[in-house]
Amino acid sequence: MPSDLSKILVNDFLKNSWPCVETIVRELTTFKGDESRKIDLFRFEKGRKIDSTIDKGHFFLRASVEYSNPQMTVEEVQGVIASRLLEACANHFHSYGLHEADSKDVDEVCERLHDPPKGIITPFLLNTDDIEPDRYSMNPLKESILNSGQSAFPSATVKTEKLEIDRNFAKKYEGSLVCSGDIEQIALHLETCHNSYADMVDAVKYEQLENLSESFGMDLCIYSNQMPLAILEKETTSGLLHHIINGTHVGYQSIERVYKCMGRSMKNLTTLLTIPHSEKGYGSKRAVRGRIHFEGSKLKNVKVDYRTVPLYPNAIDPNDVSVAKAEDSFIIEGAKLAEYDFKKTPSSPQFFLYSLASPEDAVLWHGIGAFGAAELLKSYTTTRLACARDSLINNLREIYGVAAKIPLQFNLVPKHMWFHPVHRNIDASIGCIENLKDLVDLGMKMEHLPTDQYIRQD
Repeated sequence: MPSDLSKILVNDFLKNSWPCVETIVRELTTFKGDESRKIDLFRFEKGRKIDSTIDKGHFFLRASVEYSNPQMTVEEVQGVIASRLLEACANHFHSYGLHEADSKDVDEVCERLHDPPKGIITPFLLNTDDIEPDRYSMNPLKESILNSGQSAFPSATVKTEKLEIDRNFAKKYEGSLVCSGDIEQIALHLETCHNSYADMVDAVKYEQLENLSESFGMDLCIYSNQMPLAILEKETTSGLLHHIINGTHVGYQSIERVYKCMGRSMKNLTTLLTIPHSEKGYGSKRAVRGRIHFEGSKLKNVKVDYRTVPLYPNAIDPNDVSVAKAEDSFIIEGAKLAEYDFKKTPSSPQFFLYSLASPEDAVLWHGIGAFGAAELLKSYTTTRLACARDSLINNLREIYGVAAKIPLQFNLVPKHMWFHPVHRNIDASIGCIENLKDLVDLGMKMEHLPTDQYIRQD
């Protein structure tokens, strides 16, 4: 059965997503990596963190999972499998040349999938640790996250000592969002994660990916990169993310350039480019309100207000919405952002800025146009273009090795996203799917998004 599932997916992928394979293989003909630049990644094996370093001579393909829920969702699993399919197919046809696939090609791609990724293309997961721990109202630790006062914390700083399974949640959503196996795994890893919520989530997800690897006949335990907070915590003030925050807060003109990339007006100045954390621990981008103040062209200060707000509903009960509970107000002097030190002024940069530090050469988005945010993609792409033209932040390429090219953009086609066969939700735990072939039979449809359609014009 495992090899059958793998073969079905490879055949469908080559039939319906071949233009994506062609695009990435052709991109490789002009790709110039930098073997001197080292990328730190990790994965978990049996609850233990394993670090690895891969050089930037590889072509990095970014997929993603969330810290907003410990259990692997159907959507997340589809993304991981899609990244491996694209990587394995493209590595194969890069080696043997683009040609019409036959049964021998399919068998060889299946063999590649069975083993860990090898070849010039390297898939990895970007785990963003600045989001709320119950952002999408689907976390089995829901009640204790709120009661422990951590609902508006960034996931990176959430502690597990006061967290426990929300039994009402588990009972209500059994079979639609979570399953009993999820609950057992989460409870187990809560006891062994050394008080780190992010480590607990990673341990659960990798255990589930390991089990799925056997079921699908492909190695799904690809390495991860956690950011931005984990990286900011380790960086010196001369590090890349510090440089990005410095470079975007020089003064009026630097902030204006970033606002243009976002499609925002400088009239109200309420969008913060990095979200200062409260001394109470809050860091929720949803709960924050702010305003940027200037003194002439100089950044004077940033006013920050945290207020309790609803987060996002799950797909089963739109009325069961988690909240980010927060109340605080403070002012950050402009110099603390223009001469940034995370240890003195912890903050969470906006995604389209901190993703500049990701090693990605290609990106896999999930359902842009329906589930994914097209506006965020436009900010991401326009910012990358500005950096490629050296018109946003100085020295990114020369000092930090940030690629001048905009990464290739791939997208899981919205109308072909995987879903629960009964409830039809993409946020169901993979453990809720009784027969994985129900998902495999949906196929794997991916599209290449032309860059020029996602660039904002001045």
